[in-house]
Amino acid sequence: MRIVITGATGNVGTALLTALEPGHDLAGLARRPPDTTAEPYRRASWHALDVGVPGAEEELAAVFAGADAVVHLAWAISPARSDPPMERTNDQGTRNVLAAVVAARVPHVVVASSVAAYGPAPRWEKVAEDWPCDGIAGSAYSRGKAALEALLDRFEERHPGVRVARIRPCAILHRHAAGEFARWLLGPVVPAGLVGGRRLPVPLWTDLRAQVVHTSDVAEAIRLILGKDFTGPVNLAAPEVLDADALAGVLGGTRVPVPKPVVRLATRAAWLGGVLPVHPGWLELADRAALGDTTLAETALGWQPRYDAASALADLVAGLRAGAGAASAPLAPPRRDGVLARFRSLTRAGPSHQSQA
Repeated sequence: MRIVITGATGNVGTALLTALEPGHDLAGLARRPPDTTAEPYRRASWHALDVGVPGAEEELAAVFAGADAVVHLAWAISPARSDPPMERTNDQGTRNVLAAVVAARVPHVVVASSVAAYGPAPRWEKVAEDWPCDGIAGSAYSRGKAALEALLDRFEERHPGVRVARIRPCAILHRHAAGEFARWLLGPVVPAGLVGGRRLPVPLWTDLRAQVVHTSDVAEAIRLILGKDFTGPVNLAAPEVLDADALAGVLGGTRVPVPKPVVRLATRAAWLGGVLPVHPGWLELADRAALGDTTLAETALGWQPRYDAASALADLVAGLRAGAGAASAPLAPPRRDGVLARFRSLTRAGPSHQSQA
């Protein structure tokens, strides 16, 4: 097959390049191309392209020409203030990709959505793919994914000849995504190597629960979707749900029970002061996100995740402690700044990242 992957240098795109069998003709699209001499990036031809630029659909259509499938992974999750606006990349970028799919007559498109698109559900109940995609009001990421689902609904109505698959994973974790997560959550102030320390206190509220999935398992699901020509939405998650104590055990070892409003207030103050990049909107999503039932992935795709939830989270923690990464801009290893450089970062006025409210 000829497969074009947008966002091919990111967490899932990098893993997908590894997962796809030799013999496919792979083309990768990225705003910042990777080191093409390094694995797995040498497996693809590369095009430097920003999907959100007005008029990008013409250049995209030229790249998509002759493709059997397009896998659309490009999505701004927690961009720095200096990056392109989040809405431009996510909304306009997806519109440009879909317009190019039609223009190039690509028969199959796989789009990365998220369980974050779902509206709130009973707290410990797993929901299937027919749960309403109403989003979580306090989360920009959730609202963006809900808008994506609505956009795909309209696209399928207007273009029934294009087969559309939508993956809906939970938090996607991998050792080589350590640098990306460090920049989203910790910034230059907190050394990534502190995470996972046995004496690190972890402030979490009592009824927190979370699903995670390993990046390689998401890549395997996409490989199966392409091979089986699957269409429709499909949830992806490791089977176990982690509670607050289990999360703390992997992240540090000692959970400090703290009410969610206190955690939110402290996070907001740190974000506004530029001390931490993580916005309290992510806490709202973590608290209220629906849990995904993966029965369809198991039965329709034959998908079986190799990593349980704790192992997937532990793999990311190990990457943070080891300074792991990959030869692309999104997955560059965590910064190893000295104490003076970290102190200077505190003098920055205002948030370092775009709002996730």
